[in-house]
Amino acid sequence: MTNQNRFAALSLLAVILSNAHTNAFSISPHYNPTTTTTKVTTSLHVAAAVVHSSSNSDNDGTTVIMVNGMPGPMATAAAEACLRKGLSLSPIAMTGPDIPPSTITIVDPVTERSANVRLVPSTNIAEIESAVEGLRVGIGADGNVLAIDYTHPSAVNANARFYAKNNIPFVMGTTGGDREQLVKDVEEAGLPAVIAPNMGKQIVALQAGLEDLAKKFPSAFEGYELHTEESHQKTKADTSGTAKAVVDSLKGLSNNDEYTYDDIDMIRDDEESMDFGVEKEDLNGHAFHTYTLTSPDGSVEFQLKHNVSGRTVYAEGTADAVKFLSKKIREESVGKIYSMINVLEEGAME
Repeated sequence: MTNQNRFAALSLLAVILSNAHTNAFSISPHYNPTTTTTKVTTSLHVAAAVVHSSSNSDNDGTTVIMVNGMPGPMATAAAEACLRKGLSLSPIAMTGPDIPPSTITIVDPVTERSANVRLVPSTNIAEIESAVEGLRVGIGADGNVLAIDYTHPSAVNANARFYAKNNIPFVMGTTGGDREQLVKDVEEAGLPAVIAPNMGKQIVALQAGLEDLAKKFPSAFEGYELHTEESHQKTKADTSGTAKAVVDSLKGLSNNDEYTYDDIDMIRDDEESMDFGVEKEDLNGHAFHTYTLTSPDGSVEFQLKHNVSGRTVYAEGTADAVKFLSKKIREESVGKIYSMINVLEEGAME
């Protein structure tokens, strides 16, 4: 980026983001808002974050990633993974409507790369849109602003419409919402996006294998009874999207059209989660799933289990997905919707 463009980006963003001083707090993998130490930072420092981040990464400086949903732990983990993989973070991002504006410092514990990000409530759309335009001035016509979304199921469709309106390609890691409407809105906008219920490489491979089995051997488990249990941290509001996807394949194998997503046992209680096998230290971030197929006479039982503690596997996959999307934008002239299986098939998961 030329010095002239750099100055333009800093000047415009300084005007957009200036609020005299803002409270800032440091985000760690075990972020706890009750134990946070506050400090004072200036908005000009936040505006410079994308320039500073670009100059210390393997990224070419023409793509910046807006990670929406911080200071939530999944969005924060995704932001850390982006830094770890040499990507540059946008100095501004959306947060929840009830969270006051603030500036946070994201630090990747592995590489120690860091970036300051100003969080703006999703109700302040004008400020966010102005900041995006400022970013585009700074990175030039060949640059791209991409988004990662780990917000809330209730925000999925509104956020997708915001991305479409402002031409921001995105990776949707948030589950829930009206998925059919989500796909329709994105397709009508011709916007490139990665939409998937799970960002973990190994789990994506498992899902792909089950889908293939259901196509090749439909009704192989006909008559078998399906039972599904999934445990997540109690802050997860909806039924696991991964569980729904796996259930779809198992329904095909068992030819069981009566089984619905409402039949999935959703565990969101700490004591019940520990009874299910979750360690106490993992209660705030885990995904334990067990699927059981039982023969009609009860003499045969098949069980499929995948247990994940922490968020690293999803965060790493999310960063890989946004790198994949950036590559596709450079290669393709027409926007498409991709899944994590597309990312896996291309060998884009590091």
